[in-house]
Amino acid sequence: MERPTNPPKSSAGEKHKDLLEEAVLKARMARRSEDGGETTVIMRAMLDKALHRSGKKFKVTIAILLIALTGVGGYATWTLLYMKREKTDIDTQIEKIEAQLQSGAADSWEIEQLLERLDDYQSQARGLQRNLLYRLGASSQEKDFVEAEIKRLMKEFGAEEYSIPPEFKEQVSRFILRYQGPDREHMERALRRSRGDLESVRRYLKRDTLPPDLAYMVLVESAFISESSSAQGPAGYWQFTPPTARAYGLTVDEDVDERLDLEKSTQAAGRYIRELILDFGSGSSVMLALAAYNIGPGKVKRAVRSVKDPIKQRNFWHLYRVPALPAETREYIPKTIASIIIGRNPKRFGFG
Repeated sequence: MERPTNPPKSSAGEKHKDLLEEAVLKARMARRSEDGGETTVIMRAMLDKALHRSGKKFKVTIAILLIALTGVGGYATWTLLYMKREKTDIDTQIEKIEAQLQSGAADSWEIEQLLERLDDYQSQARGLQRNLLYRLGASSQEKDFVEAEIKRLMKEFGAEEYSIPPEFKEQVSRFILRYQGPDREHMERALRRSRGDLESVRRYLKRDTLPPDLAYMVLVESAFISESSSAQGPAGYWQFTPPTARAYGLTVDEDVDERLDLEKSTQAAGRYIRELILDFGSGSSVMLALAAYNIGPGKVKRAVRSVKDPIKQRNFWHLYRVPALPAETREYIPKTIASIIIGRNPKRFGFG
C-alpha cells in the first residue's frame, strides 16, 4: 500500500513575500489617490493578518511590518499635527469673517467680499475633512455636542455640514433651553403622551422615503394637538390651511376635516414636503423645503431670486447669512432642529 503523498508546502519566504507585496501595492494605490492616511491603516491591517498566522515562520514578516508601521506611523503623526494646525488656522479665519458678518457694519460690497473669502476657507476645510488620516485622528475630538448633532443632521439631509453659521447654532441651543424650560410641556407630550403618534408619523414619512425625524415638525407646528382653530385658518397636526389641504388630497368641508386625521394629514404632508424638496433641487433642498413649509414656496423663491449669484441661490446657509429669509423662518428651522436633537437624545436633555 502506497503512502499518501503530502501536498507541497509553500515556503515561509513566499508567504511573507506575498504579504509584503500586498501591503506595498495597497499603500501605493492609496498614495496615488492622494489619501495618505490610508497607508497607516493598510499597514495595521497587514500586521494583523500576519499575527493571525503567528507561527515561527512569520516572525520575520511581523518584524518587517512593525518596522514599516513605526516609520509610517511617525510620518502620519507629523502629517496629522500639521493638518490640525492648518484646520485651526482656517477655523480662526472663518470665525473672524462670521463675526464681521454678524456685526452688520459691512456694506453690500464688503459682505460679498467676506462671503467669497468664507467660501474659500470652507472649501479648504472640507478638503482637509475628506482626508482619511484627518478623519481618523480628529473625528473623536468634537467638543460641542449640539454642533456635532447639527452636522450629523445636515449630512443626513444632504445639506452642507461645514458652513453652519454660529448664529444658527446659537438659535438651536436657545430653543433646546426653551424646550427644557418654558416649552417643556410640548416636548413632554411628544415624547410621552403622544409618543405613539410621533412614532406613527415617523413610520409614514419613512415609508415615503423622507427623513423620519421630520416628524418633529408636528411638535413645532401643533405640539401634537389636533384641533381646528378656525374654519379658514390652519388646523390639525400639520397646521394645513384649507386650500393647501385640499390641494394635497384632504377633504375639508362643513362635515369632514381630514386635517385632524393623523394618518391622512401625514400622508398629505409627505406629498407636500416631497414636492418642495424636488422643487428646490439638490444640496440644501431639505432645509429650503422646511423654510417653504413655514412661509410658503412663493416667499422662499423670492428670497432665492434676491441673490444675484445663481450658484448661491439655492444654498440655504448663504440665504440664512445674507439674510434673505424672514425672521419667522430663521427661528422656525432652528426650533425644528432643536426638537429633533432632543428627540434623538432625550436622556441627555433631561427627558429620560
